[in-house]
Amino acid sequence: MLARRALLLLALVTLSGVGGCARNTIPNTDVEDTDFNRRVLEFCEEYRRAVERRNTALLLEMAHPDYYEDGGNIDTSDDLDYEGLRDYLEDRFRQTKAIRYEVRYRRVGKGRDDVIYVDYTYSASYKMATKKGDVWRRTVADNRLKLVPDGESYKIKAGM
Repeated sequence: MLARRALLLLALVTLSGVGGCARNTIPNTDVEDTDFNRRVLEFCEEYRRAVERRNTALLLEMAHPDYYEDGGNIDTSDDLDYEGLRDYLEDRFRQTKAIRYEVRYRRVGKGRDDVIYVDYTYSASYKMATKKGDVWRRTVADNRLKLVPDGESYKIKAGM
C-alpha cells in the first residue's frame, strides 16, 4: 500500500511538471501570448478583415513599396510586385461577390533584417457569379505573410 501511494505521488509530481512547461497561447491560435505577438496578429487581423471587405485601397496601404511575390516557383510569369498588386486585387475582387476569410495563426517568427514571418492556415470561402447563378467555392491552404516594421505598425512584403 505504501509503495502504491509513493508511485501515485511520483506520477502526480511528474504530470504536474509536464503541465508546468506548457506555454500560454493567444486564444484561438497556436501562437505564444506575448505583447509583440499580439501586436503582429492585430495587424494580421486588420489584413484579414480588409480581404473580407475586398478593400483594395487598404490592402495597398498595408503593402510595402518593395512588395514581391514569386508564386513559390521559378516561373517569373506569375511573379507579382507592388505595381501589379492593384490589378491583381481588383481582378480577384471583381470576380467575387462575397468573401469569408478565416485564419488559424500557427507561428510568428523573426528573421533577418527585422523581417517577421506569420505562418497560418486559411479557409477562404468566396461567392462567384457563374452562368448557373452564384456559386460558393472554398479553398483551404497554408500561407506565410512576410512583414517588416513600419513605425508603430507593419507593412506586408510578401504573402497576400
